[in-house]
Amino acid sequence: MPVDQTVNDLTILAATVNGSGSQSANLVLTRAIFSMGVPVAPKNVFPSNIEGLPTWYDLRVSARGYQARGGGPDLLVARNPQTWLRDLAAVRPGGAVVHDEVLPSAGQRDDVEYFPVPFARLARARIVSDALRKQLTNMIYVGVVAGLLGIPLDNVVAGIERTLQSKPRAWAPNIAAARVGHEYWEEHFAGRRIGHALRTVEGGTDGMVLVDGNQAAALGCVMGGCTVTAWYPITPSSSLCESLITYAERFRTDPVTGERRIAVVQAEDELAAVGMAIGAGWAGARAMTATSGPGISLMAEFTGLAFYAEVPVVIFDIQRLGPSTGLPTRTSQGDLAFVHRLGHGDTRHPVLLPGTVEECYEMAQQAFDLADRLQTPVFVLSDLDLGMNLWMSRPFAYPERPFDRGKVLTADDLEELEGRWARYRDVDGDGIPYRTLPGTRHASAGYLTRGSGHDDEARYTESPEAYLQTIDRLARKHDGAHALVPAPVVVSGGAPLGVIAYGSSHHAVVEARDLLAARGLRLDYLRLRALPLAPQVAEFVAAHERVYVVEQNRDGQLLGILRDGLPAELAGRLRSIRHYDGQPLAAGAITEPLLELEAVAV
Repeated sequence: MPVDQTVNDLTILAATVNGSGSQSANLVLTRAIFSMGVPVAPKNVFPSNIEGLPTWYDLRVSARGYQARGGGPDLLVARNPQTWLRDLAAVRPGGAVVHDEVLPSAGQRDDVEYFPVPFARLARARIVSDALRKQLTNMIYVGVVAGLLGIPLDNVVAGIERTLQSKPRAWAPNIAAARVGHEYWEEHFAGRRIGHALRTVEGGTDGMVLVDGNQAAALGCVMGGCTVTAWYPITPSSSLCESLITYAERFRTDPVTGERRIAVVQAEDELAAVGMAIGAGWAGARAMTATSGPGISLMAEFTGLAFYAEVPVVIFDIQRLGPSTGLPTRTSQGDLAFVHRLGHGDTRHPVLLPGTVEECYEMAQQAFDLADRLQTPVFVLSDLDLGMNLWMSRPFAYPERPFDRGKVLTADDLEELEGRWARYRDVDGDGIPYRTLPGTRHASAGYLTRGSGHDDEARYTESPEAYLQTIDRLARKHDGAHALVPAPVVVSGGAPLGVIAYGSSHHAVVEARDLLAARGLRLDYLRLRALPLAPQVAEFVAAHERVYVVEQNRDGQLLGILRDGLPAELAGRLRSIRHYDGQPLAAGAITEPLLELEAVAV
């Protein structure tokens, strides 16, 4: 029996069955620990079917605030016979296993401690409601885990009330079910001490919130002045638009007249959704859509049209694995190369790469400004891990800058110009022309909108010279965008080695750098936050002997973009570390291959 306990540093894994109501129980556990002032980071790994397949909830507890997925669990809650042996095998030696008593532990492993609980029998005896018994049974394990780890019941109650804040009538039965589990722990396990414990940290999480990236992006859209949203549901992006609808009802409805100040349309498919958004962008609205990889495929042609016609629109891609019948509930960074060049011909798009929920909020706002400034589609590339899981964050700042609507000529401007202007002429040398908005009251405001077949005065033509002029100007505009998009974040301490990553990989890189430093291997870090590449990327690579590019896809898509964009002598310094099994990235998936590669290289 362990004497010394590790405090506020462990991984809890709840292995249950999809559709059994375990999500609420796991969220209660998360919020109970968070309310103790202890940093937590949950990862929900769930199947794509509605009910019946295995689901896992990985809860990282870290006094240092690490938010990447941990390694094997220190505490397993096992309630799924299908995965029992696999889940048990993953538990770290010395760990604890709370399991349904029907799951046999005899002869399986002797280096973990077992805590069998008769969940079904307790539920039948103590939960009165037949309708709620299945869901409330999971709340019993919350009570048992609270007892084992030392989570005060008051914090469990707080977690229940916060998780079910819109259903106060559900508080009492859930609290009662948690108490059933806690009482069982008191009667049967209170004298047993496991290797991990939780202790309240006064003020430990003060000023922090738990929020997922899709909620943050939706709030950013509201703050960014979005007035039109057209979307079609697809995992894992749906909750972004669903959250936007909720926020819009609260913040975009005139309290006096009840008039809505935003249009949200659920289209018949993704093609229609992006078409509506582009049409709204052409008409002067701040318009967006949200989807995932399969939806991006359907949006390719319209996106190319918006690129050539120079229509602002914001497209969120919450990345996941595979095609429409693939693995829609597994995370990935597999769309980077796809969206960067989406379309036909020589299309290139600005891509924003938020790495935190705070950046999901901020970059959603920046995306609308960039789309208007550059008059082009702007992608915001998140992923399932960042978009759907809860993350700790500071509260978001209220925007202080006015919207940037870019180069828009008003009727007064046109009057001053005596009506002489050309829609696609590069007046300022930055590749960005001026536009007017439909409804501008001036005789010269109108122009023909067309893809690539136009001259600089928006007249129809198939002239090779006019096409070259257009496509070269668009390249000039894209190249200049690097000065407008979010700059990379560089952490440099003069180390000979560097690492480049983006998006949700950031959190595993933070922890990996600490682990490697503890072994005497220091790494500088550049976190890429947008495409096109900023000059700082080449400067960073030039300052290091070798640079490891960490990303969550098989083919090293960012590595390819970097090699295309860097001089050959710098491209040769790049090495690749790739993770692509659909699970959120853990620090070990970086440290292990990097140590192996360094052993070869040194």
